[in-house]
Amino acid sequence: MRHAETVTFGGAALDRAAELRGEPILLQGEAIVLWRGKPAVLEDGGALLRISRDHEIASICPPPILLGRNDDGSVIEALDLSAWEPEGQDAAELFTFLDPSLQAHPALPGAVFAELRGIMVQLSPRDAELAATARGLMEWHRAHGFCANCGAKSEPAQRGWQRDCPACGRHHFPRTDPVVIMLVLRGNSVLLGRSPGWPEGMFSLLAGFVEPGETLEAAVRREVFEEAGIKIGAVDYLASQPWPFPASLMFGCSAEAVSDEITIDPNEIESARWVTREDMVEAMAGRHPEIKAARKGAIAHFLLENWLADTLD
Repeated sequence: MRHAETVTFGGAALDRAAELRGEPILLQGEAIVLWRGKPAVLEDGGALLRISRDHEIASICPPPILLGRNDDGSVIEALDLSAWEPEGQDAAELFTFLDPSLQAHPALPGAVFAELRGIMVQLSPRDAELAATARGLMEWHRAHGFCANCGAKSEPAQRGWQRDCPACGRHHFPRTDPVVIMLVLRGNSVLLGRSPGWPEGMFSLLAGFVEPGETLEAAVRREVFEEAGIKIGAVDYLASQPWPFPASLMFGCSAEAVSDEITIDPNEIESARWVTREDMVEAMAGRHPEIKAARKGAIAHFLLENWLADTLD
């Protein structure tokens, strides 16, 4: 396995057991549970809660989604408990940039529902991949309940990996949006930017969606120029990361800047700046007076960390 595949949500080699998706009944399995995108994790450690398929929780959830096969050959599924309404929940905490709230269901003692972005680096690679897969699929079902062809209500199929329209017969499949994220370098410096609404001082690598008919290299050059006015020469692929917030696949690329004067588009980003390697070391260590590094676990942090260590492959 390449070092690049050790990025969070990758590298777990999950057997997705696609050949079982058409099977009506699966035996010898377990399930993880999510509530509105937040996985249930054990309170005494960073691990996903696993319950039996006949647990009482299953009776109040929609049909489970098949995630894959465990190493022992048993299946692993995901249950969506989003219809549950916790008592005394402060709605203002939910779905913020990093939701700090925890929810505990009485039927799941010893576990809490936690924001995936806040716990992703605590999870094992396998647990992280399972949680990301489940979150992405559940969000897709939530947002795509009607046929895009005729507007009729569609129905889940293939153990959660498809939706079928009973009216026109159209099949619909989970979507993934390609996004480029750029390690833009010029000499000893890297280009960082920040978006409005981010925590104070937080900077990250520039990123943007790939447009129809566009290569990754073209998207890198277009996005960097649109956001910061920097012209880009050579572009190389580095690593990728599933990012289920809600449904992206991040393509990490290195990009050689051939200009250095920054002109930001305020409709795209709030600010951008060149940061030297020395300053980036301080920021990653939490010691820089002005810059807070991208969240650990995100591919931006992964790329910057490996750039500093000269371990990009």
